[in-house]
Amino acid sequence: MIRIVPLLALLAGCSLVPEYQRPAAPVPAQWPMQGPSAVPPAPTFNGDWRTYFADPPLQRLIEVALEHNRDLRIASARVEEARALAGLARADRVPSVDVGLQQQAAKLPGDLNTSGQPAISRRYDANLGFAAFELDFWGRLASLETSARAGFFASEFARRAFRLTLIGDVAATYYSLVELVARHALAEAVATSRAESRRLVEARRAVGLAGDLDFLAADASYQGALAEVASLARQKAAAENALRLLVGSDPGAVSSEQPVAALPAIAVGLPSAVLLNRPDVLAAEQKLIAAHANIGAARAAFLPKIVLTAAAGTASRALSGLFAAGSGAWSFVPVLKWPLFDAGRSEANLDLAEARRHVAVAEYERTLQQAFREVADLLAARTQYAAQLVALERAEAAQTERLARVEARQRSGLASYLELLDAQREHFAARQATLVARRALAATGAGLFKALGG
Repeated sequence: MIRIVPLLALLAGCSLVPEYQRPAAPVPAQWPMQGPSAVPPAPTFNGDWRTYFADPPLQRLIEVALEHNRDLRIASARVEEARALAGLARADRVPSVDVGLQQQAAKLPGDLNTSGQPAISRRYDANLGFAAFELDFWGRLASLETSARAGFFASEFARRAFRLTLIGDVAATYYSLVELVARHALAEAVATSRAESRRLVEARRAVGLAGDLDFLAADASYQGALAEVASLARQKAAAENALRLLVGSDPGAVSSEQPVAALPAIAVGLPSAVLLNRPDVLAAEQKLIAAHANIGAARAAFLPKIVLTAAAGTASRALSGLFAAGSGAWSFVPVLKWPLFDAGRSEANLDLAEARRHVAVAEYERTLQQAFREVADLLAARTQYAAQLVALERAEAAQTERLARVEARQRSGLASYLELLDAQREHFAARQATLVARRALAATGAGLFKALGG
């Protein structure tokens, strides 16, 4: 059955392109309640990533990544590709004017000539004109231009989204590397200390002041420290390689001595106001606009097309008379094409355009929902990591005090070496946990920068 809806819409004076309306955001009107935040006060954020990430080493890494990251280069090239496609679609709405110089020569055999003699005919033409220019009565070309322009905007927003992702990933990887460098240095210091303790216990055992159990405990503690050093060295090398890939060059040495600067606190407004400005959400909406415009182009395929070809210039049988008086010539060829039968191709194209719009709507809504979840998760994580860090810092201070007292008791002979080893292990674990939580809180801040669209 041939679809006649587009024609009826035209006769009723309606546009072939359906009016675009942004779908309602399928997310709650408020963020989930997170309770009071334990995030320490920080400088006000003014929207610049250099203000947000105040660590000079991290700023240097981000600048290098923005210049050398290959994936960002690919995304930028995709933008230029989409810009060119949009230019091609815009050019289709304007006639292309050409200057043509042409010679036609033909030989006619004698038996096909009234004179009975072979004849050679020549013609010379010089003209200015255009060919196959479509009058866009039904908005088909305008819809295609709208679709191409939306595709260009989608590529640009996708590039911005990737740029934000790159900044956030560099920051998160940098924080992980700083944490691992600090934990590795701590593990090495602990291994050195336990090696000395093992040597002292072995010397005491040789003179009968310590037993085999003390030596075995010291040896096990030392071997465990060596294993932790090797594990952290492996993790540190992997973090360095990940940072090298993101930056696109050698990131250089990362030091754990300089503390990570506190990230500015961000006041998060209503979900719809925040999420609709994310570059990935804007890119998804532009893809929806492109799919919406393609429906108008598909509907116009059911209607007649008027294609014009015209030229004006001079023509002559001899080259010398090409520009002589009376040699003017012109041609005008309007063509009306009305599709009668195409085996359902136009109807299938319209069905395809409508199906792709449904897909684009679902992808847009899914992008919004995913963005809402990312921000909600990070808001919750920021609050809980901050509270966890406070508790871990207090636990570390308590373990430090406990270790100092056990060491004093052990030197006075009031505590066994096993009690000292237990205090050392607990102190080491507390310091490691504090470093992990501090990195997690910083990484959550980097994630919020990305999730809120910068």
